[in-house]
Amino acid sequence: MSAEDWKLMDLVRWTADFFKKHDVPSPRLDAEILLAHVLDMKRMDLYLGFDQPVSEADRARFRELVRRRAKERWPVAYLTGVREFWSMPFRVTPDVLIPRPETETLVRVVADLKPRRIVELGVGSGCVSAALARELPDVEITAVDCSGAALEVARQNLASLGFGERVQLVLASGLASLEGPFDLVVSNPPYIEAADIDRLAPELRHEPRVALDGGPDGLHTVRCLCAEAPALLERPGWVALEIGFGQADAVQELLRGAGAAEVQVFADLAGIPRVVLGRFLES
Repeated sequence: MSAEDWKLMDLVRWTADFFKKHDVPSPRLDAEILLAHVLDMKRMDLYLGFDQPVSEADRARFRELVRRRAKERWPVAYLTGVREFWSMPFRVTPDVLIPRPETETLVRVVADLKPRRIVELGVGSGCVSAALARELPDVEITAVDCSGAALEVARQNLASLGFGERVQLVLASGLASLEGPFDLVVSNPPYIEAADIDRLAPELRHEPRVALDGGPDGLHTVRCLCAEAPALLERPGWVALEIGFGQADAVQELLRGAGAAEVQVFADLAGIPRVVLGRFLES
């Protein structure tokens, strides 16, 4: 096929096949997202204009993204610079964890409690704080992260979505320096066992290790949070944590050991235990 003959659907089909040969997950979807990004289109527009020719300049940009996706296994969200969460667009860079659909379970659990003052540990892109700010118009949120680069991404996202004045960003490695009281502490902490990280999908190599590495058993940050959070809580108060596969029992015990009188587990849409909620009744 000559350079002038490449049409939108030709590129999508060829790229999907190329991705399949390189074991890229979701090959057709990734091809469509990357081409739509290069052409500043919606994915549906690719089908409406399926026989539209693609310029050499656009093909060159697209080829580079395809190469990085297939050969270097860069996640699509980092290649396009955006990921949707809670029906809102978030800018993402390798300084922040890519928002994932299962984390919306954490938002739903917290929003149902209707807290007035929240502290989030590990704000990352700002997706959880932004979603809670949208669902709870009167809430006050303090969002903490140990990475200044991540806080800058969160600041930009919160400002662009209109929540910049409602979320206070704090650079810290934990909760000890904060002044309460808060109604609720929420976190999607690093919870992957350190030895497992390099055995997981190659895309994870590009995400910040500090947001993934939960120490030898995956629960290092959870332990620290359980030690620090109770002192910051109004009573009754809550701690809501996203967890990894198989961690529900251990995290429930950590919350009970920290003084939680009631503990509940919530599954995500795939039926996997995803959030543990502890309720603290007495100081």
